[in-house]
Amino acid sequence: MNSRDLLDNFQRETSDLNELQFPLDFEFKITTIYNDFVVKDGRNNVRAYVRQKLFRFKESVVVFSDESKKKELYHLKADRWIDFNAHYSFTEANSDTLIGSMGRKGMKSLWKASYTIFNREKQAMYEIKEENPWAKVGDSMVGEIPIVSFFTGYLFHPKYGIKDQQGRLVARLSKVHSFFGRKFKLEQLDDISPEDKTNIMLSVMMMVLLERQRG
Repeated sequence: MNSRDLLDNFQRETSDLNELQFPLDFEFKITTIYNDFVVKDGRNNVRAYVRQKLFRFKESVVVFSDESKKKELYHLKADRWIDFNAHYSFTEANSDTLIGSMGRKGMKSLWKASYTIFNREKQAMYEIKEENPWAKVGDSMVGEIPIVSFFTGYLFHPKYGIKDQQGRLVARLSKVHSFFGRKFKLEQLDDISPEDKTNIMLSVMMMVLLERQRG
């Protein structure tokens, strides 16, 4: 096997999200009209590019391997027109194999973001809950003030805890210091199986897009 074949095999084996090592940084783009972001590892390498399709009645998101958009990894799709009871399914791009899904907890999410992560058998596995909802309120309110809004990324830091059905905190997504408030960090806090890691990653990707739409 030549060096090119070895490189191709390595890229295929490490392209799945369950191969990524935490912590991971989500960095939103501010120079495009799309709601999109890149996922970077600890070495600042881009490991995924997430883009929300525009002008769709149902939420539709594509996860690419990088910003070149040459390789689609996953599709994230809503089961209905946007509302607080929508359910989002996650499938492999090349086979439409179901990986898992995520559901928003209806009216409960109006004040405090709350989501349930399901496995491919539609069994509830994890819960994502906003830990400090007042931080998001302050972020949204100050964001409406001219000039001061540029500094909200340094003032408010919403956090979202991810727990299993036994209440074990396995991961946390946090907004981090950044000029335009466009960076988030996902940290693993306890053991997660490779299959669950992919499902959690896709759920967090979908959730952060939804929460940014809300402010």
